[in-house]
Amino acid sequence: MASADSEAAEPQPGALVRRHRLSTRLWHWTNAVAIVVLLMSGLSIFNAHPRLYWGSYGANFDEAWLEIYSENDRGYLEIGDRRWDTTGVLGRWTEPDGDISTRAFPHWSTIPGYYSLATGRLWHFFFAWIFVLAGLAYWAWSFGNRHVQRDLAPRRAELSLRHIWHDIKDHARLRFPTGAAALKYNILQKLSYLIVLFVLLPLIVLTGLTMSPTMNAAWPWLLDIFGGRQSARSIHFIVAFLITAFIAVHLIMVVLAGPFNEIRSMITGRFRLPKDRAAKPAPAEEAAA
Repeated sequence: MASADSEAAEPQPGALVRRHRLSTRLWHWTNAVAIVVLLMSGLSIFNAHPRLYWGSYGANFDEAWLEIYSENDRGYLEIGDRRWDTTGVLGRWTEPDGDISTRAFPHWSTIPGYYSLATGRLWHFFFAWIFVLAGLAYWAWSFGNRHVQRDLAPRRAELSLRHIWHDIKDHARLRFPTGAAALKYNILQKLSYLIVLFVLLPLIVLTGLTMSPTMNAAWPWLLDIFGGRQSARSIHFIVAFLITAFIAVHLIMVVLAGPFNEIRSMITGRFRLPKDRAAKPAPAEEAAA
């Protein structure tokens, strides 16, 4: 996908240019490892009680809005009044030794790969600190070097519905920017990165803190903000899967745009500008933006 960490003056298509700063690359890979471990250890923790509730309380006999369970010889995912048979994937699946498990998520999706709430919590809390500290450092550095203001903040013309719709159509048709344009974030990237960086990531951290009794005692206002510990747990789970969806789309776009060039740029910082190819002209207001 396109990015915008270079200030080269009119580089030519095919040129090898500087794209990502060291701070961006370090945060990207640190964050990638931390998020994978957090997601997998979070599923391990969820297996201890595979139900989600709204409000302050939630236990086996309370009404859950989401539940993953096993009934007779079938596994099910239930959201509200809707139920899906998920046998073999969720709720009921076969372990490597051939035994049948009725845990919510299978062993290959959790850390550790066996059921242990204590071990899952240790992994989760350790990498949560790495995630938070790396994120705070990246925030400070990105505002300090004006990466956020210069590269991520949308211009007024980019926020027009016509401009956004044009970008959506280009993505749908797999029309990726070429030449120097490949060094700049498009409006869909800007909006998605801003939402992830300044909405989803802070939200998942704050809801995680809200689930801690210690933090409840120190900062009781967190419970008021999120409507109770169980509501915070539900929001935490939802945001985790929104981040997972963002990562999935990100990886798909990397593959479609050329994985070797994209991954090299995130390891070495160097990126070869794609050659120009025929593309539909942008709307007039975009050309003037």
